[in-house]
Parts: sequence; structure tokens; C-alpha cells
Amino acid sequence: MMPIYEYAAVAKGCAYCEAHFDLRQKLADAELTACPRCGAPVQRVLSAPNVAVGGAHLLKESNIEKKGFTQYRRAGKGVYEKTAGKGPKYISGD
Repeated sequence: MMPIYEYAAVAKGCAYCEAHFDLRQKLADAELTACPRCGAPVQRVLSAPNVAVGGAHLLKESNIEKKGFTQYRRAGKGVYEKTAGKGPKYISGD
């Protein structure tokens, strides 16, 4: 997956670069120095990362079962115990 970089005009530019624009680039790609639409000088803007938080409640046994899934946790070497949903109480590799 390639990161998305945000760029903005350094001086007067077009509506595209003055309002900031995002560009997906490879890590090895050189930093953009000019707006791809008008050629005005641009610089990379440091922006906050997108971090997903607060999803732990989705993995609770009650929610997993309510959504129709089955969850198993490792109970030992090659043995898994059901913690939510329908299915056999244990699954074993033997």
C-alpha cells in the first residue's frame, strides 16, 4: 500500500494547489516540487496520521455472536475453545 501525501502551494497557485491536494506516491518517489495542474511551487505538508481507535467493542463475544460469527481462542497446543457463537465447543488438530 502506498502512502498518501498532502501538498500545498508555497506561493500563489491555482484553486487545486492553494486548497491542498492529496497524492498517492511510493516511498521511493521524489517529493513533488510543482503543482501537476498549474506548475506553481508546492511543498509537502505534515498532516496527522489516520489512526483507527475504539473498535475493541466489536470483538466482544456478545457482539460476535449477535452478528452470527463464531470465535475460538487457543486453549493449548493445537486445541481451540469456542468463546462465542455456534459450533463445536473444542477444535483439535488431532
